[in-house]
Amino acid sequence: MQRILSVASYDIADHRRLRAALWLARRHATGGQKSVHECWMSEPERGQLLATYDQLVDTRCDRVLLARMDPRRPPMFRGMGRAPAAAGLLQVR
Repeated sequence: MQRILSVASYDIADHRRLRAALWLARRHATGGQKSVHECWMSEPERGQLLATYDQLVDTRCDRVLLARMDPRRPPMFRGMGRAPAAAGLLQVR
């Protein structure tokens, strides 16, 4: 199963939904800051995460972004950034 690096970000108004959004993102996250998480996901996992967020968010006041990163581009770092760590997460078969 091929996993692709994505960035999950959200702005949730309600504290209960915010905690739920954080828990969902951290299930896939290998790094990130506050409400922005670096996630290695397969297409089925990505679809499931989007479907779950769709049920969770209130579209009148919440926002969610799940963006695929282009694997052909080298990472760019600013400040104290580190490369996303996938060691132990991905299994090669």
